[in-house]
Amino acid sequence: MNRDELEKRTLEFSKNLINVLQKLPKNLINYKLIGQAIDSGTSIGANYREANASESPKDFKHKINISFKEAKETEFWLSNLITANPDYKDDLSPLHQESDELMRIFGKSVTTCRQNLKSYIKK
Repeated sequence: MNRDELEKRTLEFSKNLINVLQKLPKNLINYKLIGQAIDSGTSIGANYREANASESPKDFKHKINISFKEAKETEFWLSNLITANPDYKDDLSPLHQESDELMRIFGKSVTTCRQNLKSYIKK
């Protein structure tokens, strides 16, 4: 998957997240969980875009790592939203799966960045 495809994928994830979370019942628990999920879920793509505009390999790794951590956090909040809204599991589960896949993609990128930085520093 190239840069543009992943940027598009993270944007689509954000849009889908917003659309699904707007459907959930309005109550105190959901209000807090939705806020957290929106913050972390939309941050995945925002930080990836910042990584693509980074000023150095170290800056790129830092931003990619933030995308990884935000995807991991989003997966956590979506798990809680599924628990709090079992009637919406069919809507939330694809988002949970996508956040897991994004977490794996960015996790692999972080690992690759670490290896590349070690090689870069040795030169």
